[in-house]
Amino acid sequence: MFIDTHTHLDGEEFATDRAEVMARAREAGVGKVFLPAIDIKSTEAILDVCRQYPGYAYPMVGLHPEEVRADWRDVLAQMKQYLKPENRFIAIGEVGLDYYWSREFEQEQLDAFEEQVKWSVETRLPLMIHCRKGQNEMVQLLRRYKNDLPGGVFHCFTGNEHEAEELLQFDRFVLGIGGVLTFKKSHLPEVLPAVVPLDRIVIETDSPYMAPVPMRGQRNESAYVKFVLQRLAEAYGVSDDAVAEATNATAKRIFPLAFAE
Repeated sequence: MFIDTHTHLDGEEFATDRAEVMARAREAGVGKVFLPAIDIKSTEAILDVCRQYPGYAYPMVGLHPEEVRADWRDVLAQMKQYLKPENRFIAIGEVGLDYYWSREFEQEQLDAFEEQVKWSVETRLPLMIHCRKGQNEMVQLLRRYKNDLPGGVFHCFTGNEHEAEELLQFDRFVLGIGGVLTFKKSHLPEVLPAVVPLDRIVIETDSPYMAPVPMRGQRNESAYVKFVLQRLAEAYGVSDDAVAEATNATAKRIFPLAFAE
């Protein structure tokens, strides 16, 4: 068994066949799925999905950087209302910085991210961090809270050795590795074994996006995380079981509330 630590199974892409997608995930060996929020609407949808699949699907709450606008303070005030024990969130996410398309809301993204970093410190819930074209700013911000943060995941890591080492300085954090690892032009199969210990990795799909080879170009789903696991085993020169065992143990360390039953 292994864990998909980042999947958007609440999305409309799964509206007509979510039950089948969940069944295929279980059949493939996926023992748990973790669902990050991106905004208020998705938080509601995620909680609904997780109620339907108790002990299998686990929710997070957070405002995705691409959803940050001028009204971010009002949105976060509403989202914070969900942070109640009965909702059983396992993390604050998906939060972070994304300057890939635009820096229109650059300062707002930084401020919203910092506010949610503070949530993590207050609640002791780990962070699920999304970062594109903003690693310098993200690292600078996180350094201010380094000793207080409970940990988390740098989701969808696709960087080089230097970037990996820079992130691993946050010793309670790990890298989320997904379908990009399997792509023909990916340098991750060389980068990861060179500088990243296997116990600093969790696996993920980010479904419905970025399906791994041999499913590239299709809608991604949690069952396909097995292809990430297999490629990781090849890269590290270990068995699939060794990767499953290591990444499960890391997921348990980072997301203890998903294993509290």
